[in-house]
Amino acid sequence: MSTPTLPTRRQAIKFLGLPMMLPLSGVGAASLLSACGGGDDEPVVNMLSATFNSMAAPSLSNAAAMATTSVASTLEVALSNSSTQTFKLAYAPFFLTGDQVADGSGKTVLAGAYFDINNKPIIDSTVAGKERQFFSDSPDGTSLLSLPNPTVPGIKGKAVFAVVQFEYTTWAADGKTDMYGKLPSPIAVLTLDQDQANGKLSLVKYHNVDTSSAHGLWITCGSSLSPWGTHLSSEEYEPDAFGIASNSMFKAFSKNLFGDETKANPYHYGHMPEVTVNPDGTGSIKKHYCMGRISHELIEMMPDKRTALMGDDATNGGFFMFVADKEADLSAGSLYVAKVGAGFSIDPAAAGAALSWVKLGSATSAEIQKLADTLKPADIMEVATADPKDASFGKIYLGGKIQWIKVKPGMDKAAAFLETHRYAALKGGSMGFTKMEGTTVNAKDKIAYSALQNMQSSMVKGHAANNPDYGIVIDKAVNAGAVLAHTLSAGQKDAAGTAINSEWVPSLTKALLVGEDIAADALGNLANPDKIGAPDNLKFSEKLRTLFIGEDSGYHVNNFVWAYNVDTKKLSRLMSMPSGAEATGLGVVDDLNGWTYITSNFQHPGDWNASLHGKVQATLDPLVRANYKNRLNSDAYSAAVGYLTAEATSIKLNKL
Repeated sequence: MSTPTLPTRRQAIKFLGLPMMLPLSGVGAASLLSACGGGDDEPVVNMLSATFNSMAAPSLSNAAAMATTSVASTLEVALSNSSTQTFKLAYAPFFLTGDQVADGSGKTVLAGAYFDINNKPIIDSTVAGKERQFFSDSPDGTSLLSLPNPTVPGIKGKAVFAVVQFEYTTWAADGKTDMYGKLPSPIAVLTLDQDQANGKLSLVKYHNVDTSSAHGLWITCGSSLSPWGTHLSSEEYEPDAFGIASNSMFKAFSKNLFGDETKANPYHYGHMPEVTVNPDGTGSIKKHYCMGRISHELIEMMPDKRTALMGDDATNGGFFMFVADKEADLSAGSLYVAKVGAGFSIDPAAAGAALSWVKLGSATSAEIQKLADTLKPADIMEVATADPKDASFGKIYLGGKIQWIKVKPGMDKAAAFLETHRYAALKGGSMGFTKMEGTTVNAKDKIAYSALQNMQSSMVKGHAANNPDYGIVIDKAVNAGAVLAHTLSAGQKDAAGTAINSEWVPSLTKALLVGEDIAADALGNLANPDKIGAPDNLKFSEKLRTLFIGEDSGYHVNNFVWAYNVDTKKLSRLMSMPSGAEATGLGVVDDLNGWTYITSNFQHPGDWNASLHGKVQATLDPLVRANYKNRLNSDAYSAAVGYLTAEATSIKLNKL
């Protein structure tokens, strides 16, 4: 670590003009500043820039690093007094799922535990004599926030709250029973004690949110923090209502949630839930039925507090936008789908393709919820899987297959908001993306970013799922995916010529970063480990001018979290996940009581894929089992919820 030139008494470092603390909630005791007296007229030392320096990808020469969260990156801070300071980064977990953690009342609760609609534990009975409550090995979306006047007892510093959602659990305790999508997703509020000397966060209270008012949650994936301080969740892969009778996964979900495999209504799932945290560390939830029933991954609210950009984690997926009627209120508004113009390319040097927008409808959440409660799929539209030879049907592409659909008279609104994929394709949206996942915004430059985990099938020229009319055509698949950059503009009109009431409308899209598929290297990687591979979570820091990228890759032996500086174009590897795990829960808060945080979780460590992990599994499997509760054995398995921090030193910046 370099030795900084220390400011003298009462000098302060200002982070881009704002009183901040660096870096990323350091956990050490050292501080650049003291509380001693001094002259008030002494010069202020400003932070000029912050640069992340990359770590190497772990290798079998250090197998232990491949089997856990490994951080060997640094953050270098340049100051206006010509000094620099370099900080080694580290990972600090709040807990592992399956741990017993404090519930705030002197008792403990199981982290990541599953509950039914009556908030009763759901029991895993797959191993006789070792029955236990199910808990997740797949934590995902996480939001850090603060509230005025918190009332949680036991806080010594300042109260910080985190909302954490758990997407699914991979296996039952027997290691054989596939549990993906078969349990109602839990979501929890954590109360954290923020040490004001070093920014360290310590868990004080874990509260499981009652989701019964929202009919439970199904496959909650990525999330974002709204500008008004709520947690914007997701329900990924909305269940196809037309095929629900044969959907064994959804039947199991319904059975575990309600005790009846036919009780869950598919139209109650595939929406955008919002969690509000209370000062006592509890939380409440509501679903917004008017934002489209799509494969919600994570949405991003624009600074106007009205415009939401939404990826769609599907094959034959779209790029969606919702414009709320009122600020900070998602209960009513208008839904749009993008139409991609000529010139779409995954070459970052290309000019990009224009985006226009097709309005699908306007509605309130209450009216769409009423439709969801009362309508059956056949009430809304007719669907044929073979050409009906009837011109009144429209041909669409859905989930890699062709269908023909016809909306019933008077059912356009129901179709728009409950059968959004089908209706958007019928109305001319470019439903050709594959797995458009996280979306985030660079407000200063008015650019939004979206992750394409893979670019396959419906994006590829000549593929049966590709409709060239959608304008999304690449010459060959790129399994390693890409990040797109969208220019945001005011004064846009929809396809009918009506003005869109937003100054944050994507008007142009182009490639920013593209992964690279390779033949298997010595470790087994199928994508270049020095480039992004299957990007998933995205978050942007305005203060650091950095785009953070988390991977969900079946092509990197270890998945990574990256930092991409949008000014210097430098891509740096910050963190490596346990082999077989994906990076989830990515979040960035530039100023939380004066500290900057990056959250990061991971899912399903040791989820081995023979084609990817064949060269490492024998070595790494026992190490992963030892680290994460003997995963895939009859005992338990786990994953971490936590944040990236400084390993041994912090800078505490005076508040001006």
